[in-house]
Amino acid sequence: LKEGEVVKGKIVALTPKEAIIDIGYKSEGHILLSEFPDSLSLKVDDEVDVLLEAKENEEGIVVLSKWKADRKMGWERVMRDYKEGDVIEGTIRRKVKGGMMVDVGLEAFLPASLVALRGFSNLDQYIGQKLNFKIVKINKIRRNIVLSRKDVLRQEQQEVRTKLIHELKKGEIRSGLVKNITDFGAFIDLGGVDGLLHITDMSWGRVSHPGEIVAIGDKIEVMILDVDQENLKVSLGLKQKTPSPWQDVEKK
Repeated sequence: LKEGEVVKGKIVALTPKEAIIDIGYKSEGHILLSEFPDSLSLKVDDEVDVLLEAKENEEGIVVLSKWKADRKMGWERVMRDYKEGDVIEGTIRRKVKGGMMVDVGLEAFLPASLVALRGFSNLDQYIGQKLNFKIVKINKIRRNIVLSRKDVLRQEQQEVRTKLIHELKKGEIRSGLVKNITDFGAFIDLGGVDGLLHITDMSWGRVSHPGEIVAIGDKIEVMILDVDQENLKVSLGLKQKTPSPWQDVEKK
């Protein structure tokens, strides 16, 4: 047995506050139940991984740690299986100054600015959630990891946008939500892709401002006029859903 190594131990007794662990050494070690993530499910004879901190303290008792064993094994797993830029699954455990701590086998830091796509949301709502995160930084010297949820959401959003834009067909009718209005038109959310409804394509009649035709939050049906798959741009029309009033005039 070497100090600093993770060893197998067996729970030989449980007290209201501690687990008594036998690692096959001359004395048994005591570990606080608070070091076990699943302390309520512990039973006598359970086998657990613990870190041997010292073969004996001043009282001649072996010193063990469950928390340090989990952290050491978690770090080794991350170093073996992941690198910066990879996506890893973890559970958000608690809120700390500047962000949140995420359990990915060891605790990793999630800055508040990298939790959501926009702004700072209510962090408490995320506690307990199991999510995917991008590893943005690994500090091997300090043994800490920085994560980003925002990067994963951005990637998922991009995948949805790319998939949808390849499904859109020129001339088809789609439902959308008016997301923003400018002097030259309105941007319509088609369910992951924003399309531009230009002011000249809103009505066969004269329109001074897009606000005369649509309002933010309106759900409308529009025609797909053009799709630029390379630049992820979509042109939309409202007036094209009805025949041009000038057609009959021209025929006459």
